[in-house]
Amino acid sequence: MPCELDRRPRRVAVLRHLAPGVVINGERIGLTRLLNNLLDNAERHADTTITVTLTLQAGTAVLEVCDDGEGVAPDQREIVFQRFARLEASRQRDAGGTGLGLPIARQIAETHGGTLTLEDSPRGARFVLRVPAQTAPPPNHAHLPAEA
Repeated sequence: MPCELDRRPRRVAVLRHLAPGVVINGERIGLTRLLNNLLDNAERHADTTITVTLTLQAGTAVLEVCDDGEGVAPDQREIVFQRFARLEASRQRDAGGTGLGLPIARQIAETHGGTLTLEDSPRGARFVLRVPAQTAPPPNHAHLPAEA
């Protein structure tokens, strides 16, 4: 099956560092939407590159979506998760967007027993999704982000 990261072309390069065998039990459509909301946001703000990293840490699947844009000031990191919020830099860079993608992504993460945060990064923005991982895949499972 194709990787969710390959579903559509992006205007910037998408680098991937995906640990094999990371499986979560979740609702495929919601998780796909969460990933695409993060990728769309990263693409909107990236200068040249988006980096997607998936690891397994102590029973938790950790997905990081990083862009090499200007980033978000620490005091504004929670604001981006408020409905209809768009920071000034975002409005200047792209007139489109409703300010709903990141709040929806966070809601999907929480529905899956996880968290979605905006964390420190040497450059750009780094969104970090943490959701419980499974040790053995169930018959009907969703891979994040590899399989669709």
